[in-house]
Amino acid sequence: MNWIEVNGTSLRCELSGSGKTTLVLVHEMGGTLESWDKVMPTLTNTRQVLRYDTRGAGQSEKLSGKVTWNEMADDIAALLDAHNVGGKVAVAGTAVGAGIALHFAVRHAVRTAMLVVSSPALGVSGDRRQGTLDRAATIEAKGMRSVVDSSLANSYPPVVRHNAEDFRKFRARWLANDPQSFAAISRMLAEENISGETAHVGCPTLVIGCRHDGLRPPATVEAVAKQIPGAQYIEMNSGHFAAVQTPGLMAQAVHQFVSTEGH
Repeated sequence: MNWIEVNGTSLRCELSGSGKTTLVLVHEMGGTLESWDKVMPTLTNTRQVLRYDTRGAGQSEKLSGKVTWNEMADDIAALLDAHNVGGKVAVAGTAVGAGIALHFAVRHAVRTAMLVVSSPALGVSGDRRQGTLDRAATIEAKGMRSVVDSSLANSYPPVVRHNAEDFRKFRARWLANDPQSFAAISRMLAEENISGETAHVGCPTLVIGCRHDGLRPPATVEAVAKQIPGAQYIEMNSGHFAAVQTPGLMAQAVHQFVSTEGH
């Protein structure tokens, strides 16, 4: 692991694997780079893989105010520069991480070879905006424990709790999130909806919907796929955090897709 100060923040990151191509992995809101642990063996055999704790998450620098999608996407570009990774990279993300990946693919199109987005979170609809803001305020005032069970009931339901120990560790790690940073990202979703960017994605894209995702059901995700020119869509037997809940399925889907374009 390494910590690099880029783009005005300190980020924990890891570049592993070997090969001529690079894949960037962006974890879900509330997650860390460890969310990808069990997909890594499949993905690092033929390429470099860069993963990191997004700003405000894990052991990266915490947030003390507003954060934007632009900052999140530019963090990836800055990390690539810091690691001397040139040319185009593949980018894959889960949930809010998928939103960051998609925004990177649009904002830094010249650096993006292909895109994989699982249960992409691109903002919240108008009718959910106030509820999201209220939840952010609750988290700041009462901490992550005040919402953990209601949140994981939808994002990590019993049907995908295949391993009790994995779920226990995920829940404990989720509780360790910095409330202020988590709230800031929630406000980013409420205040800056980037769903209109889907039509501007110009690289090969795989969109993954998950059968047991109570936050972004497959029908919602498939609708996103239809807005991205030429995108492929698949439905996975998983939940909102596919890389954690069904790492084998996620690793296979990402590896097969990015390999088709030589990544």
